[in-house]
Amino acid sequence: MSDLVRFGVAMDRALLTEFDRRIAALGYENRSEAIRDLVRADLTRAAWDRGAAVVATLSVVYKPHVRAEVLRLAEPEPGEAELLVASQHVRIDHDRCLDTMILRGHAESLASLAGKIAGTKGVLACELNVTASVADDTNEARVSPSRDRDRDQEQG
Repeated sequence: MSDLVRFGVAMDRALLTEFDRRIAALGYENRSEAIRDLVRADLTRAAWDRGAAVVATLSVVYKPHVRAEVLRLAEPEPGEAELLVASQHVRIDHDRCLDTMILRGHAESLASLAGKIAGTKGVLACELNVTASVADDTNEARVSPSRDRDRDQEQG
């Protein structure tokens, strides 16, 4: 905790009231945590925009007969870096499977992989979600916590 720095933020009262309502609905206990998450999310987006190394998940829904092709596409070409860290396979029903892949690599490589998989015949849905930037020359990730409940509330 000794690395924490306090600073002030001036904000329009109406904007602050709206922000307070929003973070309360998301379950934040205080403004500091919400602001830290906003900063982390922005830094992750900036890392993506500049093509830096990031950690992401790729969720793919597909017809069962397509699995081998999806896995083949996730394998690195000779001379390319390994992008796939881990994956989980679930049979949704008789006609659909879901794979969630944890990926690590440069933004351009991850976007390319997602595009190849999304364009595969039999792939029904494919979504790339960038969640962390990776510190240069290390495997240490700076995680940007996902606010899935926020997205779920907005969509449903």
